[in-house]
Amino acid sequence: MALLVLTALIWGMGFVAQSAGGDAIGAFSFNSIRMLVGAAALLPVIKLLDKTGLNKKKPQTQRDKKNTLIGGVFCGVILTVASNFQQQGITMGTSAGKAGFITACYIVFVPIIGIFVGKKINIKIIAGVGLTVIGLYMLCMNGETGIQKSDLVVLMCSVCYAVHIMVIDRFSPKADGVRMSCIQFLVCGLLTALPMIIFEIVPLGIGVWRSYFNSIEAWVSILYAGILSCGVAYTLQIVGQVGVEPTLASMLLSLESVFSVISGRILLHQYLGIKEIMGCALIFVAIILAQLPDKKKA
Repeated sequence: MALLVLTALIWGMGFVAQSAGGDAIGAFSFNSIRMLVGAAALLPVIKLLDKTGLNKKKPQTQRDKKNTLIGGVFCGVILTVASNFQQQGITMGTSAGKAGFITACYIVFVPIIGIFVGKKINIKIIAGVGLTVIGLYMLCMNGETGIQKSDLVVLMCSVCYAVHIMVIDRFSPKADGVRMSCIQFLVCGLLTALPMIIFEIVPLGIGVWRSYFNSIEAWVSILYAGILSCGVAYTLQIVGQVGVEPTLASMLLSLESVFSVISGRILLHQYLGIKEIMGCALIFVAIILAQLPDKKKA
């Protein structure tokens, strides 16, 4: 569980890097490059773990290799959709703190999705969904302009991340977590390269696009998001989620919302108004409510 809390801390601070990096080089470019950096960062880790014998889940049979490959590809495809929704929303204007809280709504979506795989939903989940909707309204309403498009885009990423957690729960017990993580980043980076080329490189021209990488801010954001948010944190999630119920894992990971607000205030000087803070509070209450254990029958 400590690994999942550490994951949440790295992700929460990563919203700052995503906000700065997306503004500097473009959402698709930032996402594609950071995912490929994350995959590359794990290659020496895999080699080191194999050499020292610390990797107890190193694939030994064709079945092991198949599970790791399939799990990595599935996670990579879902991560592509989720991370690009998130990055687009942040680039479109959603602040780091607000993005963190909206993303944390996956903690409510996880048990709802669980219904489709045979899990029951109780009154706490229904109440949690209701509070989340109210909290999102208070958090996302911006004067007379209503809910910003960027907030809805980030909310879509929250649904995708809920699916991502369920897929990891399905494959992590029988796959090499580090290799699966490396595969998902490679898949995500390559898939995101397509919209990067179409929507950012072609319209700007290769020369202008390359000039965006001349700033230190761009590379600091890319390296943090690639090595720590991707290479380290997602691997910690896959390894730390083994044996942990998806709903409990989502509760621990949702702490990223708290860390994102704190880091956004400290590093980016992004402040939320009273109504937005109340919305965050309601979402956090929903997060806790959705995970309260049921009373055991006598």
